[in-house]
Amino acid sequence: MFNSKYSNVLTVLLIIVILVIIALLGFVGYDFYKKYKINKDASEYIAQYEEEVKQNNNEIEEPEDNTVTDNNIGDATNPLDKLDEMQQGNLSGGSSSSKKTYTYKGFTVLGTIEIPKTGINYPILYEQTPKAIETAVSRMYGPMPNEVGNLVIIGHNYRNGAFFGKNKQLVEGDIIYITDNNGKKVKYTIYKKQILNPEDTSYMTRNTNGAREISLSTCTDDSKQRLVIWAKE
Repeated sequence: MFNSKYSNVLTVLLIIVILVIIALLGFVGYDFYKKYKINKDASEYIAQYEEEVKQNNNEIEEPEDNTVTDNNIGDATNPLDKLDEMQQGNLSGGSSSSKKTYTYKGFTVLGTIEIPKTGINYPILYEQTPKAIETAVSRMYGPMPNEVGNLVIIGHNYRNGAFFGKNKQLVEGDIIYITDNNGKKVKYTIYKKQILNPEDTSYMTRNTNGAREISLSTCTDDSKQRLVIWAKE
């Protein structure tokens, strides 16, 4: 009788263990499928985007230079205001007067970001809504892509490595490419990496002395602080 009850308990425990393992495998499998789908959709879009940008910019004349000066950035008093003066600017991105607007899954595209070391290539979105930053990375503050000043780009830190999930692997000297809606691709080199409190926005408003810079911002693995990557042209 005792052996029979013991055997039944072991059977129940074994079934529970098997169900837990299946659930974990399903969870992990879904996580990696989600990353695969995100990257696949982004890759297909960027191939189409690059072709459209090339075609569109072959059809327009060379525009006047209307780049944002660094003084505009230094004057900002609250970098977390959703719609600052620069965010009301030219959504075509870059310094071109092109009127073409690009969209990805319903969101406005300002350009693309490519990081060879971590293998990512995503559209940079104008919107900063929760849905937008679950779709790609977004411009949080600063000028349009490849204009003078510090462009801040935010992205989720997903454990599957999507978006900015692998930014912790980046080190000084690594390369980031930003392509704007004029088809101009600029190479940025990482020169600083730091962990900040979420309330610290000083890196956003830094004076770049007339240079083009970018900052990549994401949460740390425990979501308590911010991992910020600094890079310059």
